[in-house]
Amino acid sequence: MGYSVTTPPGPPRILYNHHHPNPKSITHLTRRSLLLSAPLSLTLQPPPSSAAASPPPPDTTITDRVFMDFSLCPTYFRPLSSADSKPTLCPDSVPLGRLVLGLYGHHVPLTVSNFKSMCTSSAYKGTLVHKLFPGQFFLAGHQGDKPGDVRRPTGLARNTETVDSKAFALTHSRPGLLSLNLSENDDEDDIKLDPDYRNVEFLITSGPGPCPDLDYKNIVFGSVLEGLDVVTAIAAIPTYRPSEKIQQFNDFAEFLGDERAMNARALWNKPLKTVYISDCGLASFSGRK
Repeated sequence: MGYSVTTPPGPPRILYNHHHPNPKSITHLTRRSLLLSAPLSLTLQPPPSSAAASPPPPDTTITDRVFMDFSLCPTYFRPLSSADSKPTLCPDSVPLGRLVLGLYGHHVPLTVSNFKSMCTSSAYKGTLVHKLFPGQFFLAGHQGDKPGDVRRPTGLARNTETVDSKAFALTHSRPGLLSLNLSENDDEDDIKLDPDYRNVEFLITSGPGPCPDLDYKNIVFGSVLEGLDVVTAIAAIPTYRPSEKIQQFNDFAEFLGDERAMNARALWNKPLKTVYISDCGLASFSGRK
């Protein structure tokens, strides 16, 4: 009885070619895929210089410290005579306290230098907090010829930082920030037109939140290191604010070009109590004079 052995057939050729393509086609596809993928990978990768192009954050290192003492006067300032250049300091004033301000001399050296000069020369001494915006900030350092105004400063450098975009990088993000007042500045027009005009009006944010309306319009150049409770006490002083009907009438009069509307608006947000800078000068890093 005979047996026959049959060798099982191998896999069909078409399956072999499907799973194992021609080596030449592998080489061809790989080269093509490399050529096609190279530009795509270069496009997706960020340029190596993009990180270096971003500007460094502002340097808020405290280079100088100054102090300001604030007091409350129950009466308005009055000069002793018409020839007096400064008002009589209130004899029955009530001290509110001292602010110690740290200045960012690396960030805006010209702004800091001028402000420090105004403090060391006592140019701010005896001048008023002339505007107060509840929940936002208060203004001081208004120039003019009235009692409580800052007299025209001399010897200050022209502040070219007011036209430098880098100087406006810091925002008014919290209470207790010191800023050179540009957008809200209300110095007398004839003073501003003087070729030797130097802006020395400043503001301090009082909180409780940020003041985004001030951002990129005013130069933050320092912060309150000690005495934030004094800022809170100043911010709590009531201010003059007309009724809504008067405000609407004022807006309409301003639209018509009536100059009296602007004069009336100048009285808005004035503190109903006299707050003034009773002393100022350099402070040591311990917070003392």
